[in-house]
Amino acid sequence: MSDTVTMLISSGGGPMECRQAVAHALRLFLKEAQAMKLTTDIAKENTSHGPKSVVVQVHGKNAKVLADNWTGTIQWICKSNLRPSHKRQNWFLGVFQLPVANEATPINAMDIRFESFRAGGPGGQHQNTTDSAVRATCMRTGLCVVVRDGRSQHRNKTLAMERLQELKNARDLHIQNERGHQKNMLHHKLERGNPRRIFKGISFEEVHK
Repeated sequence: MSDTVTMLISSGGGPMECRQAVAHALRLFLKEAQAMKLTTDIAKENTSHGPKSVVVQVHGKNAKVLADNWTGTIQWICKSNLRPSHKRQNWFLGVFQLPVANEATPINAMDIRFESFRAGGPGGQHQNTTDSAVRATCMRTGLCVVVRDGRSQHRNKTLAMERLQELKNARDLHIQNERGHQKNMLHHKLERGNPRRIFKGISFEEVHK
């Protein structure tokens, strides 16, 4: 089975601009994952300016490589478009690798809606020659995963169940940590010095050091 890394992209309790930065970072993170032929599953809340935090699971041979390239503090240099008179132009977010979560409440198979479709993706010439790709949505949690790794719809449904459970476990652990206000909570470990990567402008273009 391919490697899996669970990531947290967090605004660190920062203002709305930091949530915008999380949305920008997530978009670029997913683009880089796609370029590396990695599969991703996402758990986030929907907000007007961007999510406070996002849990992302990355699946694939080079998942750790991508994760290491993002782990740390991310700096975004941009004049606020939400508060034009605000003088601050430096916004920060944190990207962390989460530990493997213990199994939480199992997802009820009756709550899962499966959809099959034909989709391209990694796997070679025999991949998805039929409508074997599967989108699985947990109606109770709203979590959704797309699986195209296997060569049969039955196998992809099994993988989808496993990945939905893994994603739910990671999300539930993160929510539990947030509510518990633990001293070592990852949100508050965001270091605003020595950023791992720097981006600039509303287009979120990377600035190379």
